[in-house]
Amino acid sequence: MSQTSSFEHQNILVTGGAGFIGSHLCESLLRDGHRVICVDNFSTGEAKNIETLLQNANFRFIRLDVNQPFELESFAELAAFKLPYQGIQQIYHLACPTSIKNFDQFKIQTLLSNSLGNYYILELAKKYRARILLGSSSVVYGERQDGTPLVGEEEKGIVDHLTPRACYDEGKRFSETMFETYRQVHSLEIRIARIFRTFGPRMPLFDGQLIPDFILNALDGKDLIMYGGREFRTSLSYITDVIDGIVRIMEAKEYAGPVNLGSDVDLPLEDVANKIIALTGSSSVIVDGENFEFLSELALPRIDRAKELGWFPLVRLEDGLKQTIEYMKANKLLLSNV
Repeated sequence: MSQTSSFEHQNILVTGGAGFIGSHLCESLLRDGHRVICVDNFSTGEAKNIETLLQNANFRFIRLDVNQPFELESFAELAAFKLPYQGIQQIYHLACPTSIKNFDQFKIQTLLSNSLGNYYILELAKKYRARILLGSSSVVYGERQDGTPLVGEEEKGIVDHLTPRACYDEGKRFSETMFETYRQVHSLEIRIARIFRTFGPRMPLFDGQLIPDFILNALDGKDLIMYGGREFRTSLSYITDVIDGIVRIMEAKEYAGPVNLGSDVDLPLEDVANKIIALTGSSSVIVDGENFEFLSELALPRIDRAKELGWFPLVRLEDGLKQTIEYMKANKLLLSNV
């Protein structure tokens, strides 16, 4: 049985905690009064994402690679969390390299994260009888199909396991299989969040991530490059909505299977680019760019199962863009020197 409710202040582990989604999750958990252990190796995460958290007495950062064996209780800086006595109540497993422009550089790490990394984290969950959530992805459904772009959790995706990006796409499918197998064999309390495209402050820059690159270029009056082509369509959810959904999935009393988290609104990316130009008062123009292997037109989520948990994306696209633009403006000098 999970120890989730056994302690007033839970010990919670977040792998990939210095990443875009992970750092926002760490902040949210700390606001809720938990003790947070953030693990990252900075392959695609950033130290600056967690700088403001380092002074919090309930936060500890451990730099390690989850693809290698590790023993949390050997880290002296975790002594205050009393792991031998209290253990860990929850694990959010988000560690997996995600890079558009540099995808090839991380292929082996991605492969290992979706296999060995899962194994070491699942074994940790088994040791502490912790409830564990996998940060899965919309890629498990494959590219959007003709007819309707919407997919529900019960639908079977079509993924070519031999493509140049299969280490991520098929890797996420295998990750879900590993988690489900540990549930069946070891009675682990698992949760699976299938996260669709998300945007907001702290997204990686200069990596083909469309929203932050659009904003930074618009602020500089540079061309907005449409990687993927002018016809590219996608869904976009703001980071705070996604964090709320992830926590709701973790806290759900019953496990009914994977849950889609994302917007079910289909957006032409060129319209988003034009909105950013308008919001920034920029003189930038939109131009075509190369198509990266990691950037593909994915399905949109049916979110009925998430709605049953009381979740619905609340932040309007324009409001999310405004908040992201303000963050980029406030940090523009620092960001431009990355």
